[in-house]
Amino acid sequence: MAQDAGMFTVPQTIGSVLCCKCGIPMAPNAANMCVACLRSEVDITEGLQKHVIISHCPECDCYLQPPRTWIKAQLESKELLTFCVKRLKNLNRVRLVNAEFIWTEPHSKRIKVKLKVQKEVLNGAILEQSYVVEYVQQDHMCDSCSRVQANPDQWVAAVQLRQHVTHRRTFFYLEQLILKHDAAARAIRIKQMDQGIDFFFGNRSHAVKFVEFVGKVAPVRSRHDKQLVSHDPKSNNFNYKYTFSVEISPICREDLICLPPKVAVSLGNLGPLVICTKVTNSIALLDPLTLRHCFLDADQYWRSSFKSLLTSRQLVEYIVLDVEVVSSEVNVGGSKYVLADAQVARVSDFGKNDTIFSIRTHLGHLLNPGDYALGYDLFSANNNDMELDKYKGLVLPETILIKKSYEEKRLRKRSKPRSWKLKSLDMEVDDSKGRTDQEKMNKEYEEFLRDLEENPELRFNISLYHNKDYQPSEMASVTDGEDVPSVPLDELLADLDLKSDDGEGDGSMRE
Repeated sequence: MAQDAGMFTVPQTIGSVLCCKCGIPMAPNAANMCVACLRSEVDITEGLQKHVIISHCPECDCYLQPPRTWIKAQLESKELLTFCVKRLKNLNRVRLVNAEFIWTEPHSKRIKVKLKVQKEVLNGAILEQSYVVEYVQQDHMCDSCSRVQANPDQWVAAVQLRQHVTHRRTFFYLEQLILKHDAAARAIRIKQMDQGIDFFFGNRSHAVKFVEFVGKVAPVRSRHDKQLVSHDPKSNNFNYKYTFSVEISPICREDLICLPPKVAVSLGNLGPLVICTKVTNSIALLDPLTLRHCFLDADQYWRSSFKSLLTSRQLVEYIVLDVEVVSSEVNVGGSKYVLADAQVARVSDFGKNDTIFSIRTHLGHLLNPGDYALGYDLFSANNNDMELDKYKGLVLPETILIKKSYEEKRLRKRSKPRSWKLKSLDMEVDDSKGRTDQEKMNKEYEEFLRDLEENPELRFNISLYHNKDYQPSEMASVTDGEDVPSVPLDELLADLDLKSDDGEGDGSMRE
């Protein structure tokens, strides 16, 4: 600004002094020595560790943080860099400015970290210096891995998940929840059983955490027990094996239930015939004739437990002849329902008789004349239920529809693959099962996949992955009217292949 105003300014120059050691000109500092001479006189890295030995578990890629903590960290990760810096002693003598990895061969068992530190030296001068610390990895298996290697059956805690029903639909859905939340990451072994799954853990706390997770996603009741394995009387140490028995409610989605009289009264005279529309940590019940609904939590259910009158394996296919809407749309627990009067006939009766049923249904917003629907045939069913016998003079409806059926339209797309797939747990399967049991399980899994396609709420809490092998057909038919429900592409996740070249991985993929 002074030059712009035409004022005279005195030029200022930065003075320089001669180094007291080598005599070269330099900028003045507190020690009156150049950087080269100052480093030759003072080494601020003296006394700092430059070689460190660390323990590494080759099975689970964990590093030992003394005395007994194992930290999981990948190569050149922030976690590993923090672990390496914390292992250095006397680092508080200097001020750490920067730390970074120096690349080494992965098989060399060496990790090199370049550190830049500062320290105040002669007459208040601050010196900055870099040095390299070499970490030597010594392979040493952690307690859990050594236990598994010594004896794979040497578990500490086991969780036995059971559901006393004739299908495995609940476990297919629970498997996807476990995968999404990584709830079974600490399990050392998973085994598929007839009516459930067994999870084995190397620590009791891991099993307790897993039981708490299952209790948040399903109505369960659990009990636990322990068995003494060994006892050291000198040190008074006891080794136990813990077993957690977790029973899942036998009530499943789409089941028809006859509520016990006491339960129906406590719920405001609901039902007594209700449909289970949703199962989480509570059970959602809906009266299909009045659209009244309620939610039962696990404590309420197990206090007066009851079973299903009819299950989804007893569904019968009907064809809709006529539909007349009775009420407006009602939102029940996030799902929309509309009461309607409908005339339906069993598909199996075509060509045999002219039996037509006039019923009331809660699917008035979905059904149109000519559609197919699945429901429970109470007209010809032989019910032997104690709770149903307690209601004197109860008039049962001839048919209760459960959901719309797309079986007729799926016949045209049977050979077409899906554009998505699911992951599955790495569990042991009993190979002694016959061909019939395997076909039954494959059929139930296919029904589970269809439920995911038809119900967006069901796939809201699970992860679906894009199928790389899927190729859309160029001859897609657009003249079939309403298409079969499918999963939108924006709901699919990228299929990240985390497997190594050796074929090892956390889970397999199923379509």
